[in-house]
Amino acid sequence: MTIPTIDFSNLSTAPAELENALSNVGFLQLFNVGIDEAVLSNALQQSQQFFSCTADEKAGYRYRSAAENFGYQGLQEENLDPTAPADIKETFTMRNILQQSFADERWPGAEFKQAMLALYENAMAAAYAVQRVIALQLGVNEDFFTRQHRGENISLRLLHYPPVPPGGVSDKQLGAGAHTDYGFLTLLFQDDVGGLQVLDKQQQWQNATPVAQAVLVNCGDLLERWTNGRFQSTLHRVQPVSGVRSRYSIAFFVDPDDDTWVEPLPSCVSEQNPPRFGGTTAGEHILAKLNHSHKARFEK
Repeated sequence: MTIPTIDFSNLSTAPAELENALSNVGFLQLFNVGIDEAVLSNALQQSQQFFSCTADEKAGYRYRSAAENFGYQGLQEENLDPTAPADIKETFTMRNILQQSFADERWPGAEFKQAMLALYENAMAAAYAVQRVIALQLGVNEDFFTRQHRGENISLRLLHYPPVPPGGVSDKQLGAGAHTDYGFLTLLFQDDVGGLQVLDKQQQWQNATPVAQAVLVNCGDLLERWTNGRFQSTLHRVQPVSGVRSRYSIAFFVDPDDDTWVEPLPSCVSEQNPPRFGGTTAGEHILAKLNHSHKARFEK
């Protein structure tokens, strides 16, 4: 399996290429979608500085609930595959930060906050550009998806996968357990360490090798539901990191607002392909997934 590479600046071919990638793989490497490299570099630097702090320092910015979806989670505090041992990663998640104000003491510092706000805003503009292309490809108004993604469930997530010594991993334990993403689509910014794998149609795990200056984009569960399975929400995972270098990445989860009703679009339903999914609100789907991944650590 090869993850398609698409130059988003070439809009004459991007819609067809996006269709092919999301239908057949569920992932694509996207160039020229408007990400400011300086903004991204600053956010990555702030991420590395934060994760280099002591455990006690990081614990001062704890994640409090799946409903809030903001703050720091330490190693082995999340199970993206709830049937497997806890993930060997630590994270800092920030939901709806352009509209929702979190107290200054919840942030690791002013420079950290400004760096994350800048990347969040930049990534949202890029995501909206992709959504407009997808909307036209699916036969709905250009703003059909953007107006249902105002930020309520859009999250920026910093991820750190520390290197694991030989023998330091339990059976079936991973950096991030096998999972699909919950919402519309995800933009992933990776370093060059590697470790991300995608499940192909032959049920074989394939490496998603990082591509310099490309954003890795993948389809989520709710986009698969909207398209009645036309686009794939593909299982993926992260292997434990070996060697001496950590793996750092930043995920931008583009998920619909809570009250958004999601059911197969008319353009994706036919006699040959009747509805495969019932309707649900985005909030109900996303919160259930978050709670499941935390194995009842949080009440909501």
